[in-house]
Amino acid sequence: MTLPRIAIDAMGGDEGVRVMVEGAALARRDHAGFKFLLVGDSERIKRALENHPGMAGASEILHCDDVISGDELPSKAIRRAKTTSMGLAVNAVKEGAAGAAVSAGNTGALMAMSKIALRTLPGIDRPALAALMPTLEPHDVVMLDLGANTDADARNLVQFAVMGAAYSRIVNGFESPTVRLLNIGTEDIKGTGALRDAATQLTEATGLAMTFDGFVESDKINRGETHVVVTDGFSGNIALKAIEGSARFVTDLLRQAFTSSLRSKIGFLVSRPATELLRHHLDPNNHNGAVFLGLNGVVVKSHGSATAKGVAQAVTVAASLLENRLIDRIADDLGELGEEALKHSGNGPKAEPNET
Repeated sequence: MTLPRIAIDAMGGDEGVRVMVEGAALARRDHAGFKFLLVGDSERIKRALENHPGMAGASEILHCDDVISGDELPSKAIRRAKTTSMGLAVNAVKEGAAGAAVSAGNTGALMAMSKIALRTLPGIDRPALAALMPTLEPHDVVMLDLGANTDADARNLVQFAVMGAAYSRIVNGFESPTVRLLNIGTEDIKGTGALRDAATQLTEATGLAMTFDGFVESDKINRGETHVVVTDGFSGNIALKAIEGSARFVTDLLRQAFTSSLRSKIGFLVSRPATELLRHHLDPNNHNGAVFLGLNGVVVKSHGSATAKGVAQAVTVAASLLENRLIDRIADDLGELGEEALKHSGNGPKAEPNET
């Protein structure tokens, strides 16, 4: 299958052009059919391409030297969508010049620009930010929303569940992923009214390519017992940061323990295979590439501090979603929800962009 090219916001992220171009080159090393539209300062991009000769014939450069800063408010950033590398990368998807966009820039700005340019699918009120997180099982867990929407009602949560299940079927290969709502307990009486209403709707829904299994608590997210965890963006972002912080705490604690004495250093050499496996499992670059689900187009957010390896992972995620027709799958699944879910389409009143 010939994939559409992928637009890369080459100016986004902590290191910008060098890492973004190197990441695209790494992705293409494993997937020779990848083609790119590199958006950013043409001179800097050309210099970066000199280190990756194989990229020249697979890339086109769209010059732009205007960049959205990491602390710029989305409400201000969207006014410069037509002049910035991020905005032009997203617009390339809108105009059909690219099949997907990848950026490591300002998350709030990327969401706002993407929603305005691409709009949401019929039946989707708000896009959601979804990402993969490691578990004790061979598969990752899909979690959404991770910060695109600070609040969500029952209808939003149901839509998030449908989108998350479609994403899980692509990245993990499950025919009917297990979906649970994040809550403070697993009992039916626990949680907000929105959570309980969403649980009722998902329990009663028929024909969906998922298995709804009630609620899950945050300490079970990484156990691998569930394939998709659904929540609002406020709770999801807090949970994500807590998990990331715990992972860093564990690795830092191990580093201190293994360097505290000669005996500890010897112990490290003995246990190195196990610690290397742990380090690989917790490395965020191996799970990089959050996706804005619910848009009329594929937009992938790379972590701002991602290495070239992490950027390559984000590019590979974008290509996989194109190859597996994510947008069509979500649209088909929404159709199974019936007229009630389609009453409030993405063409209704616009939600204000999240300024966080």
